[in-house]
Amino acid sequence: MNFALTDEQRMIQETCREFARTELAPQAARLDETKDRSILLGHLKKMADLGLMGMNIPAAYGGAEAGTVAYSLAMTEIGAGCASTAVTMSVTNMVAEVLLEFGREEVKAAYLPKLCSGEYPAGAFGLTETGAGSDPAGMKTTAVQDGEEWVINGSKIFITSAEYAGVVVVWAVTNKEAPKGRGISAFVVEKGTPGYIIGRDEKKMGQRGSSTNQLIFDNCRVPARNLLGSVDDGYRISLMELAGGRIGIGSMAVGIGRAAVDFALEYAKTREQFGRPIAQFQAIQFMLADSHTELSAAQLLVLRAAYLKENKKPFTREASMGKLLATEAANRACYRSLQVLGGYGYTAEYPLERWSRDVRVTTLYEGTSEIQRLVIARSLLKGTG
Repeated sequence: MNFALTDEQRMIQETCREFARTELAPQAARLDETKDRSILLGHLKKMADLGLMGMNIPAAYGGAEAGTVAYSLAMTEIGAGCASTAVTMSVTNMVAEVLLEFGREEVKAAYLPKLCSGEYPAGAFGLTETGAGSDPAGMKTTAVQDGEEWVINGSKIFITSAEYAGVVVVWAVTNKEAPKGRGISAFVVEKGTPGYIIGRDEKKMGQRGSSTNQLIFDNCRVPARNLLGSVDDGYRISLMELAGGRIGIGSMAVGIGRAAVDFALEYAKTREQFGRPIAQFQAIQFMLADSHTELSAAQLLVLRAAYLKENKKPFTREASMGKLLATEAANRACYRSLQVLGGYGYTAEYPLERWSRDVRVTTLYEGTSEIQRLVIARSLLKGTG
């Protein structure tokens, strides 16, 4: 097995690490405190210029064609710099890949270049509803065909980046008589479409710099060409794209966890108690060692899933395994790192407080940890993967 990165992958990793260090990290606390959209939008445009908003999109549409492994490496570095920015990058790349794989040529030509270039600051993924979170097949939003248009009615919640997304991919029931999960379709809705209403921005525990909105569809009409894939095949599309999204979230979680551990390590070298640096105490050393080991193992699992996806091999179970381990390990790493700082870690003066809030949601979106365990267990019981 060859774990070495290619020259291109290493260059992307180093470029993102430097960008995160010089551009994202210095403003992450202010973005968290103020939700200043100019900061986030400035980050997103610079990232688009670096090719980070369409990393698996062909150059013909303005993408970077960098591959899923490079994308995972980039997400880890961006996550270490600013989680609010990283989650926007993750969802935008997901949306771009959905359009690439399932959109008609005119849809791809219309929207992909705008996502990749930053003309659209972000894309949004409109799946979750109040009664359809872990069970998306239970959604109530509907779409009815009317001539050359589809009319969408309903609402979505917890939609990342909707406030500044140029396009949103929306799932809706198109056949109420079909078995559960079989009568759902996916559509592209452009910002500014009549009947497409962006609702409140949720007040969140963490990743406050990223908007998380309610969406309302009130007789929202979209052209028939904006249907993704075929009618009633949207649920399958959502499952496929969620699997890919888990690679991004797992990668980001590793980045947040490593940022926390690196900070705690440096702090422990200089913070003295009982006449010596606390890094010399075994209790502190063990917390740092456990966190670094768990995060390293998690990153290998995530990269394995990325490698399989890049080589067009089945990766759903591996993506769930990587996302599960990475997000749980990152939460433990942030908790231990905060413990290393003691009372100082609990104050906003140090970034551990923010990282601990930012990392918590990684075990929730793109499928909770419990859903990942279900995916893994079902794959094992079926003998697949």
